Amino acid sequence: MEQSQKNGFVMRALNGIERVGNKLPHPVTLFFIFAAIVVVLSAVFSAIGVSVEDPVNEGETIAVKNLLNAEGILYLFESAVTNFTDFAPLGTVLVTMLGIGIAERSGLISAALRGLVTSVPRTLMTAALVFGGVMSSMAADAGYVVLTPLGAVLFAGLGRHPLAGLAAAFAGVSGGYSANLLLTSLDPLLGGMTQDAAAIISPEYAEGINYAMNFYFMFASVFLLTILGTWVTDKIVEPRLGTYKGSVNEDVNYLRPQEKKGLWGALIAFLLTLIGIALLVIPSWGPLRAGEANIIDAPFLNTLVPVILIVFFIPGLVYGLLTKEIKNDKDVADQLSETMATMGSYIVLAFAAAQFVSYFNESNLGTVLAVRGAAFIDATGFTGVPLILTFVVVSGFINLFIGSASAKWAIMAPVFVPMMMLSGYSPEFTQLVYRIADSTTNVISPLMPYFAIVIAFAQKYDKKVGIGTLVSTMLPYSIVFSLGWVVMMLIWMWIGLPIGPGTPIEYP
Repeated sequence: MEQSQKNGFVMRALNGIERVGNKLPHPVTLFFIFAAIVVVLSAVFSAIGVSVEDPVNEGETIAVKNLLNAEGILYLFESAVTNFTDFAPLGTVLVTMLGIGIAERSGLISAALRGLVTSVPRTLMTAALVFGGVMSSMAADAGYVVLTPLGAVLFAGLGRHPLAGLAAAFAGVSGGYSANLLLTSLDPLLGGMTQDAAAIISPEYAEGINYAMNFYFMFASVFLLTILGTWVTDKIVEPRLGTYKGSVNEDVNYLRPQEKKGLWGALIAFLLTLIGIALLVIPSWGPLRAGEANIIDAPFLNTLVPVILIVFFIPGLVYGLLTKEIKNDKDVADQLSETMATMGSYIVLAFAAAQFVSYFNESNLGTVLAVRGAAFIDATGFTGVPLILTFVVVSGFINLFIGSASAKWAIMAPVFVPMMMLSGYSPEFTQLVYRIADSTTNVISPLMPYFAIVIAFAQKYDKKVGIGTLVSTMLPYSIVFSLGWVVMMLIWMWIGLPIGPGTPIEYP
């Protein structure tokens, strides 16, 4: 009876989240609504004379600027195009996706993921699925489309419950979305928004932020999440599912000889590409070193976007040529065009988000809110670990209703990054905390874009699987990932390790 009541409460909560989330406008509409609200609030707060002390220039004040007077309306019209073209994540994401798109559409990423999980010993199958899922964030949907169904088939072939394999892959793909051993398109996507938000308080500091700001921490996180995901699968999820009674008639899609040849060629191309980049960076005469005493101060960290493009493009091109997926330059152009075609919704979202962020900054509402919010936090004494944990909870809760990581950060960064800076935490660290919260709650959010697809995969093995079934299966991953990742973050803080190249935790 008690268990039934608990299940009933969980289902009601999930149904409520789904109803509220479905009633929210599209993220593009949300940004236009928020932009309009900012314009109206700027007029209201300007009229009543709201201002704060300048946190940078002592003795000066910053007042809210009216965007509805003659000067403000002129700004709205004159800045519409430049707000969009100067939006930091726009160009960076489109450029990185050119390289990643070739690697994905030539079949390299799919083959690499299949090769990884189908070539390991039986005892390492769970770990390979979770690890492959985490690494699949190199390409937006490869993990969901390739690894999730493959995990179910592989587990069934080993006499294990297929839904446990599906859950392990899904946990890595979605719950570990922010972690990777390489820089991915997510790094410049979120990093550009973080730069813009940090500029509200200190434009000079914002200029020094690099897109690899979270790389050290996220690199180490891959191994943590692999261990945690393996433990949850083997000790909690699979024992709970029990013995699978059904039959599986699908064959595992093992690598063909031509694909293996392509992977070896891509690996050699990848290593040669890394060597070529290293020669540009490591020697003191290297153009990307520019004679600087150390690499952190060199121009290299400001060139990561084209570096990501090259590192993915060249191996993807070599793989495509060896597997005949790419026969000539027309095929390359077509694959690049197809990649950009899939970015149409992002470009529209970027236009709306750019207007909101620009209005927020131009009106000085961002600075006023940050100063007032930091003063409130200081007055309540709510700082340190409690403040960080609260931010984790808030970010994770919002993720249940808005699935897009970029859409949420575009809304949250202009508010929380300046506020956390004035509370003593660097913009880079605030972004890291956000990435942890955003990733770990993906697997239990019914509004996550691929949630319905995963349910469809699961229903091939159990027709009764629904939202409640999948969430109850994935909840242990979400809890353990959250606890483990936060503990790792706190230990990282306590030791005082940099979270990325030249990236501090505290804001001076």
